[in-house]
Amino acid sequence: MPIKIPNNLPAANVLEGENIFVMNAARAYSQDIRPLRLLILNLMPIKEVTETQLLRLLGNTPLQVEADFIYTESYVPTHTSRAYLSEFYGTFAEVRHKKYDGFIITGAPVEQYAFEEVAYWDEVAEIMQWSKKHAFSTFHICWGAQAGLYYHYGIQKYPRKEKLSGVYCHKVLHHSVPLVRSMDDYMDCPHSRWTEVRREDIVKHPELTILAESDEAGVLLLMDETGRQIFVQGHPEYDRMTLDSEYRRDKARGMEPKIPLHYYENDDPSGRPLLSWRNMANTLYTNWLNYYVYQVTPYLLEEGEKP
Repeated sequence: MPIKIPNNLPAANVLEGENIFVMNAARAYSQDIRPLRLLILNLMPIKEVTETQLLRLLGNTPLQVEADFIYTESYVPTHTSRAYLSEFYGTFAEVRHKKYDGFIITGAPVEQYAFEEVAYWDEVAEIMQWSKKHAFSTFHICWGAQAGLYYHYGIQKYPRKEKLSGVYCHKVLHHSVPLVRSMDDYMDCPHSRWTEVRREDIVKHPELTILAESDEAGVLLLMDETGRQIFVQGHPEYDRMTLDSEYRRDKARGMEPKIPLHYYENDDPSGRPLLSWRNMANTLYTNWLNYYVYQVTPYLLEEGEKP
């Protein structure tokens, strides 16, 4: 099934070129089908790149999805033009009266700051509180996952001695949980972060279940007992070249980054990166949308209320 996106969104051309089924608003309105309504709080600097990555995964599910994007008002992005934001994005104030089937909070390049030091922390905290009544399930990514675990459970993040960058293998736990249904025993997933949340803090909360972890990268995937709060410390949405772009960007800045591990063939950055996580990412988002969004939300969304 297609993903419904705003008319003229640049990501549409990229996705159509990859044979991803997208549908503009005009065509979607002619169908007698209610799409799943998703809200995406995009905190990444290059909005268009993250949009394309997420829409690629959402568009590969068997469900019709309608996505709204918002950005923070308390900190206006500097890497995306105001004209672009005005055309394709809204603000929290403009959507706070609405209800959504699902909600995605992306990562953000602010992990080395304490949460309360982040310019838009108060706004993000307010949005997370709002989501408990206005979205049936929330999917937190990387810094978004660390922020959600801190806000909802008081779980701290810790600085790492060096950046975790690469594609790591994780053992899948609890195969009976629908979120990891049909996955293999091990899954690869990219990581790109300077901080971490730790297993010993998570297991103090019996309402949280760890679903995938790695000896090298730590906890990847966890969720609460209702499936309404889902957290992934990695970046399953990354495309083949994302870690490569980050590595070359940091190298050009004189930061002397280490080569991302388990990413290039023979760890040689002159070669083409290996793509080993696409099927996992598609399965993860399909399972989330099907079992934790589509199966639990009412047809008339405004009439349903999240307990």
